[in-house]
Order: sequence, then C-alpha cells, then structure tokens
Amino acid sequence: MSKPIELVLMGAGARGAHAYASYAFAHPGEVRFVAVAEPDPVRRRRFADEHDLDESQTFASWEELIQAGKLADGALITTQDRMHVEPTVAALEAGYDVLLEKPMADSLEGCVRLVQAAERTGRSLQICHVLRYTPFWQTMHDILSSGRLGRIITVEHRENVAWWHMAHSFVRGNWRNKELSTPMILAKCCHDLDLLVWNLDDPVVRLSSVGSLLHYRAESVGPEIPLRCTDGCPIEAECPFSALGIYMDARLLPGPRALAEGETAPNSWPFMTMTNDLTWEGRLEALKTGPYGRCVYRCDNDVVDHQTVLMETASGTSVTLVMHGHSYEEYRSLRFDGTKASLRACFGHQPEIVIYEHGGAEEVVDIPAASSGHGGGDWGTFSSFLRVLRGEEKALTDVRASLESHLLAFAAEEARLNHQVIDMASFRAQAEALG
Repeated sequence: MSKPIELVLMGAGARGAHAYASYAFAHPGEVRFVAVAEPDPVRRRRFADEHDLDESQTFASWEELIQAGKLADGALITTQDRMHVEPTVAALEAGYDVLLEKPMADSLEGCVRLVQAAERTGRSLQICHVLRYTPFWQTMHDILSSGRLGRIITVEHRENVAWWHMAHSFVRGNWRNKELSTPMILAKCCHDLDLLVWNLDDPVVRLSSVGSLLHYRAESVGPEIPLRCTDGCPIEAECPFSALGIYMDARLLPGPRALAEGETAPNSWPFMTMTNDLTWEGRLEALKTGPYGRCVYRCDNDVVDHQTVLMETASGTSVTLVMHGHSYEEYRSLRFDGTKASLRACFGHQPEIVIYEHGGAEEVVDIPAASSGHGGGDWGTFSSFLRVLRGEEKALTDVRASLESHLLAFAAEEARLNHQVIDMASFRAQAEALG
C-alpha cells in the first residue's frame, strides 16, 4: 500500500475527533492526521496526544492553520454549523480537498458559495451525508433502483427523535436555537432529504410544510418549576427530561446500565458534549453552571419539536417526511408503495427491511453488519473520502449532489413559516442566483 493519506482537522469535537478521526487508529496504514485546529485547549491537547502531534502541529483557530500553508492532502472540517463556510472556502483555495460535516452551511447563500468555491478551485468537497454509506441504506438503494417495487406511488419517511436526544441536542444543546445554529429540519433532516433525493432520483416539483414548537416551552409547566434540574425541582425524580437522570446516573439513557454515584462517565456522546471533565463532580458542576443542566421548559430554544413536509416529484410520486422529538426510541421508519410491491423498513437498534409483493411472497431482506457509528456510515464516509483522494472513486456525496437536500430543507422552513406551497424550480433558480 502507498503511504498514508495526510489530513488536517478543523474542529476537534465529538464528530471530528471521535466519529471520523477514530478511523485512523484502526487503519494507520491508510491515514494519519498531521495538524489540528481547535479553540478549546483541552480538546486540542487531547487530539494532539492521541495522534502524536507536537505544538507546531496544533492551532487555536482554523485561520492559524490556513496561514501555516498547505500541510496535508486533505482537510476534515467539523466546526459548528455556522462556522462551515469560511474555513471550507479557505481550505479549498489553499489546495485542500475537503470532507465537510453536514449541514454544509446555515444559509442558502452559504450553500451556493461552497458549491461555487469547489467548482472554481477544482477541489473535491464531500459532504458527510453518512447514511448513504451504511449497509442498510445501500441495500435500500439497490432494491429501489432495481425496479422490484414497480413504479413508486407514495413514500412515507419518519425521523423519530427520542425524547432524551431532543432534550440534549435541540432544547438544551447546540442546535436549540435557529439563530445560533440552523432550523431543525436542516440540522436533523438534511440526511433524510438526501436519502429521498438519492433513492427516488426524481426531483421534487412542489413542497409544503407544517410544524411548530408545542411542548418544550415555559407554558408546559407551572411557576414552581425552577430554572435548573439541580435547583430542587419537585418533579425531577419522575421527569423524563431530568438532566440528573440523563447526565449523572444515566438512568434515562438507552444502554446496558446506569452509572453509580461517584462514577466517571465514558468519553462518549452525549457526555462528551456537556463538559471536558467527565468525573461525577465535573458533570455535576457542568449541570449547575452550563446549558445542559437547564430545565427543558426554561431554555432559550425555538426550533420545532415536530414538522411534516409534503412533497410531489416530477413523476407524480407523493412523499411525506415526518420529523418529531417525542419518540420512545431513536429510529427512522419508512414505507414505499409501488405498483408491484410494498416495502417497509426500520433503521434503528434492530434494522429491518421487508418486501411485500402484491399477491406474492413476503421477504425479510438480509442487511450486512455495520462497523461504526450511524449504522456504519461514519467510517464508511471517511473511508470513501480517502479513496476519493487516492483517485479510486468519485465522491457519492459531493457538494453539488448534496445541495439538493439542503435546498429542500430551506424550502420546507420557508413553507412552514409563510404557509406556502413552494415551486421548487423557482426556488432552485433563486438560490443559484444568490451566488
């Protein structure tokens, strides 16, 4: 094998340092990281120690890393959503091929700017639509592309976000407020919209959407409920959103066991996002002073907790996407009905695909095992990026292909807010003109 691909990392949070960069530990002959840019000194030092980087290879900002000149073959950019465009454009112009975390940008203008920057510089810009790279969704894609279902008449796709995940990410966390991050339909469902675009290969012509924030708001509880779960809340013990129950003893999280009092939490999501000090004392202090200890009814969140998008494709297929944050379990469920057969599937803890032939047999489809997070998609995406850099394949999720799902998400939010039916041809034309 040729020498390992060399990469730089911009943003050493959970997605960058753990979901993707961990691939280097298992495949040292394929890739190695030679620099990191991360403003948090603890995360920066941790990543440097894990990847054997010295001080000259660590930077407090992406600007400092870019100013150091081209240090590697490619760049992995996993900064916060609102910080995607500038470092990515700078990296492309510096000669890096880039793997960029989704969503690609927090605005239509930003998305178009990224497409234009990649095409102007001639560099590869691959977006982390990781679900395309999972065994489950690749099996789904093969079935739908084969024509086995006949002409697709209607599609139902549900993104069922577990109640505790909703509370962690979209009520207390980084994606709680659209002015600080992005609308939830973009942050959470650009994956789902990308899968629909990929699997149907049939452009959406019309789109409408409804949704709102119903539950996670002050009106849902009385004045006796304090600002924080650590402030003697009278309903904390039975509250399914208790920060103590999620981050301290973990009794509300799915998994094999709770954490004993005094026990240090594992360096894994969601614990790693709340504090760098995962000891019992460190987590408790983070709940008393940081955003993750707030009552879910006392936060500054404004993103929806449920939204439905209705779409019509060029061939006449009707598509319904439902996203909500009140599920008993984290999973995606879907149904495709065609003229020859129906398909029902579940992508979650126990993935399943079943085909029901009209007047015929029922088949449970074999799904290959997954090997990393997001059903194998995290490492699948990263491995693909390395093959793209080696010239072995074309990116399955390059920036031009990924633009369509983002356009649909922005159109859905506009339709929801303005009570409109969006003509997608006009919407696409307006978006392209922004550049």
